[in-house]
Amino acid sequence: MIGLAVIIGGCNDLRDYRGSWSGARVGTNPVLRVGAPTAAAATLEITELDKAGLQGTIEIADLVDQASFTSIAGAEADALGGMTFTGSPLRVYLAFVAMPDGAGDALAMIALYDEHRVELRMLRGGTTPLYAIYALSEAGS
Repeated sequence: MIGLAVIIGGCNDLRDYRGSWSGARVGTNPVLRVGAPTAAAATLEITELDKAGLQGTIEIADLVDQASFTSIAGAEADALGGMTFTGSPLRVYLAFVAMPDGAGDALAMIALYDEHRVELRMLRGGTTPLYAIYALSEAGS
């Protein structure tokens, strides 16, 4: 019974994540700092969100200029929609983001946490790899 209450409460809390989030790049290990400016900050604007998907824009200084994104519907309907990892995010969304460098889209992994925080990971392979983690807080807080 308690587990059901936590799940239902978590579902209702998702609406609270709409809005603007910003923060700095994190991680000191060189393998976590590939392809993006070290001092770059990210801004994530969440415009639509529920358990079935997430929409908004991502802007990262010197990397992405306010690119629109929509989470991958197939991932949200699949087992990936319930993926978790250390820190136990409430929900993780996957989306492709158009990159202006012409080296292909990047995968954005957006994790919403119970402590009202968000982590954004940007990943891309190929000849121009990218791996960057941003710890985001609600803008104005």
